[in-house]
Amino acid sequence: MQIRKVGVIGAGTMGAGIAAQVANAGLPVVLLDIVPPGANNRSVIAEGAVAKLLKTEPAAFMTRAAAKLVETGNIEDDLARLSDCDWIIEAVIEKTEVKHQLYRRLEAIRRPGSAISSNTSTIPLAVLTDGMPEAFRRDFLITHFFNPPRYMRLLEIVAGPDSDPATVDAVAHFADVTLGKSIVRCEDSPGFIANRLGIYWMQLAVCETLDAGLTVEEADAVLGRPMGVPKTGVFGLMDLVGIDLGPHINASMARALPPSDAFHRVNRDIPLIGRMIAEGYTGRKGKGGFYRLNRDGGRKTKEALDLKTGEYRPEHSPRIAEAKDLKSLVTAPTPHGAFAFRVLAQTIAYAATLVPSAASDIAAVDDTMRLGYNWRWGPFELADKLGTDWLVRRLDEEGMAVPALLRDAAGRSFYRVEKGRRQFLGLDGAYHDIVRPEGVLLLEDIKLTARPVLKNASASVWDIGDGVLCLEFTSKSNALDDKIVEMIGKTVDLVRDKYKALVIYNEGQNFSLGANLGLALFAANIAAWGEIDKSIAAGQQAYKALKYAPFPVVAAPSGMALGGGCEIVLHADAVVAHAETYIGLVEAGVGVIPGWGGCGEMISRWRADPKLPRGPMPAVAKVFETISTATVAKSAADARDLKFLRPGDGITMNRNRLLADAKARALSMVDGYAPPAPPEFKQMPGPSGAYALRMAAEGFRARGIATPHDVTVAEALASALTGGEADYLDVISEQQMLDLERAAFLRLIRTGPTLARIEHTLETGKPLRN
Repeated sequence: MQIRKVGVIGAGTMGAGIAAQVANAGLPVVLLDIVPPGANNRSVIAEGAVAKLLKTEPAAFMTRAAAKLVETGNIEDDLARLSDCDWIIEAVIEKTEVKHQLYRRLEAIRRPGSAISSNTSTIPLAVLTDGMPEAFRRDFLITHFFNPPRYMRLLEIVAGPDSDPATVDAVAHFADVTLGKSIVRCEDSPGFIANRLGIYWMQLAVCETLDAGLTVEEADAVLGRPMGVPKTGVFGLMDLVGIDLGPHINASMARALPPSDAFHRVNRDIPLIGRMIAEGYTGRKGKGGFYRLNRDGGRKTKEALDLKTGEYRPEHSPRIAEAKDLKSLVTAPTPHGAFAFRVLAQTIAYAATLVPSAASDIAAVDDTMRLGYNWRWGPFELADKLGTDWLVRRLDEEGMAVPALLRDAAGRSFYRVEKGRRQFLGLDGAYHDIVRPEGVLLLEDIKLTARPVLKNASASVWDIGDGVLCLEFTSKSNALDDKIVEMIGKTVDLVRDKYKALVIYNEGQNFSLGANLGLALFAANIAAWGEIDKSIAAGQQAYKALKYAPFPVVAAPSGMALGGGCEIVLHADAVVAHAETYIGLVEAGVGVIPGWGGCGEMISRWRADPKLPRGPMPAVAKVFETISTATVAKSAADARDLKFLRPGDGITMNRNRLLADAKARALSMVDGYAPPAPPEFKQMPGPSGAYALRMAAEGFRARGIATPHDVTVAEALASALTGGEADYLDVISEQQMLDLERAAFLRLIRTGPTLARIEHTLETGKPLRN
């Protein structure tokens, strides 16, 4: 079964988001919803959903062009348009009778053998298929996406006893490779895995916070970073998803779960939350939640809800002295320590009750919490951090329930590494290998059995097999420094002598945030201008060594690739980028210009665009606009439009498949490989072109869009991009362009406003407008 077209019924937040992600993958998708009473436009709901998604931040579509792949309509007039869809996804209201009515209509028009699934988060599959014909049951499954569908990697899949395994596998493969999802197979139980545990965890945390008399800030600080949970903690997360959803979800779970389930012990009515919902304090979508921004005139102050009085007060940042590490926190003889233990221990114990009723093994539970709730560690990984024997003993001392799975594991770890393979403890008491899907290659797995071929304080080089090396940045934020520049040179020499190709890749949150600004600021503060000049020249030569190496170099970025990180991508022979890669030359934001070849690389790319008018200025003006405004691509697809990626560069939807795809691309280039010819820059606009660009910047300053120092930076950038003092007939070499970049960079970094920008960015993480 091959999926070439998808239909989505239900244009609410989830349905529309799912349709957008299918379109992001380049496939046509039909989005339908009901006809609202009295509507002149019978498809207004679906059309309005797409229009809303085009304005949503963070963006649901990776490019505006993707939205054109979404066909809109309504289920009264257009249901037959789903007849040629290979997969139909139902995402309508969570009412069984409504879904059954829709399924019966779909069965009459859908193509035999097409997959049909529900995005339900609460209704068991057995209920959804009750009374449906055998052919429908065979093609039916649950595909539970998480919100927002573009960014949340988890997809829970539930198959029924009658589901065709081939159909389920086809949907899972498509969702993995094409939509970029990490698949977790779940049992047909209430809430499946992630929400079953996540809802319990949130409700438990609220109850324990109230019982302990803690503030929302204290609770979120304790339950956040020390436990590997996003900084929103629990109360911030409830604000994000909507406080008003809680009572409905809890009621649904209470109806579905057996009386013996521990959820019932924490599912109690909380009058404060009822009052908040009644008064419109439903979180970020309402007037506020447990936190809010208070706008007093032109000032914005952050406030938090006092759980005792129900009134808002200024937010405070609690100091949790016990939170040196997780074990110190939960063993501390303080209110914070007791609270941390009670929430964490009961959450781990509840997770243990979900195997095998909701999840086939502990690895599935941990995967869903990492992927669906962005936890750094799953509950069983957290149990290993505490020690299973200690945890069971402490639960017994506190009179808390100890599930059989947890008690049987006492004295053993839930995970171990054996012969280079990570293994998990199974229900049979034996350890089992964690098996990656075919086409997945991760450095974290390679590191279990291998040592780096090269290593220093900021980078490592790994042999990833078949004659390919992988250069990994390991500095803070993967910031580029002299150690990485040095490692590039050593790696090029090593690959030249003994290997076939090089991939530049890492598994950090971001590919690279650019050059190490702290080092640049330190050198500037002691007037070490010669050292800064040498650093820029060394970086230029290292990047040229990558570009002209006698073997293929493939960059595989994910997350942010900014400044010097972007320039490495620009110098690679080919790029395989994760779809969620945000690339940009952002140096202007800190008061300098690209110094490691970014200017010349971008001019070459824009001049090669057959759609751009010929002449000296069009390409230069495009590059000037992109760099002077520090434009960052909002996706890998957007990066293609901005020329940070070339038309032939690859985009991988699933982050776990990025390294394997990049390695395959590198190997495909080995036979007959020859490095590119150095570019020549002809017909550069020179001083007159630089003057025109400066006048454009002055115009923005006069309109209040640009600051005085923005104009100074723009002048330096304009001079480098237009060829300096070059005449129209001169031919400028690549090295001359690099010299212009370096000279402009050095002029700017000597200025007070640039140093102020760098210092402000280092202190706050935000740009300074001066």
